[in-house]
Amino acid sequence: MIGERPEERDVLQTLSLDVALDISEESSLSDELDDTVDYAVLSEKVSEKLIDAKCKMIEHAAYLAAGVCLEDAKVRSVRVKVTKSGAVKNLRSASVTIERHK
Repeated sequence: MIGERPEERDVLQTLSLDVALDISEESSLSDELDDTVDYAVLSEKVSEKLIDAKCKMIEHAAYLAAGVCLEDAKVRSVRVKVTKSGAVKNLRSASVTIERHK
């Protein structure tokens, strides 16, 4: 349900997200999950946020996803790329990349 046009709002659509995190040095010293970012948990939080937000624009979806990532104390900055397939006639996909810092 992402998009401006009514026909886009009626259908659940799949977005592809690429997330790159800049983490604190302390998070990379250990080889234990408890000491770094749990990507499975992070992915679930981002998904929930985007589903609840019902964004119209992929730019806003990227901004919200980045905000979720920055909530983790171990994350110093994040780069998020959101891709939506079939968004524009004659394009395979449309995407946007944003970078946010604490």
